[in-house]
Amino acid sequence: MIRIAAEADAAACHAIYAPVVESSAITFETELPGEEAMRGRIHGKLANHPWLVWEEHGDVLAYAYAGRFRERAAYDWIAETSIYVHEKARRRGIARRLYGALLGAMHLQGINQAVGVITLPGDTSVAMHESMGFAPAGVWPKAGYKLGRWWDVGVWSLFLSEPATPPAAVVPFARLAASDELKAFLARA
Repeated sequence: MIRIAAEADAAACHAIYAPVVESSAITFETELPGEEAMRGRIHGKLANHPWLVWEEHGDVLAYAYAGRFRERAAYDWIAETSIYVHEKARRRGIARRLYGALLGAMHLQGINQAVGVITLPGDTSVAMHESMGFAPAGVWPKAGYKLGRWWDVGVWSLFLSEPATPPAAVVPFARLAASDELKAFLARA
């Protein structure tokens, strides 16, 4: 089941995220945030952007969220996306379905472009993004230092809809979350 995350999902999201922080460069976060910090992140994101989880038999196995790309108001229609899947749930198609639901929710908000930022080489993430229609948009060489080395970062982008001129305001996720439209969409995802 795909559903909107709740603050009560913080422990499960933290458990999924911990090994990624501690032993990989998938994220450039170098200090593991605690469960309370994860709870705050969930709460903070849900006002304006989606945070979705994949749940099976009461267990959260993956989560995906969008967030502000840059602080300036002109960037309101583009959002950066992230997804993390528990190691025991990988290679089952969960990432594609959950990410697809995230992108669909963003589209319903009126966000017209999604951006994935990938630590390179990141073959699995690159393949997933490109299979969903994302296209390479650039590389930041030696953008981050973690685990004793410098890492390049690639940017992939996907237009969710053609930008209108002028654009309508993006619907805050908190408002969309209460809508029948989103509930019906997630039920089909």
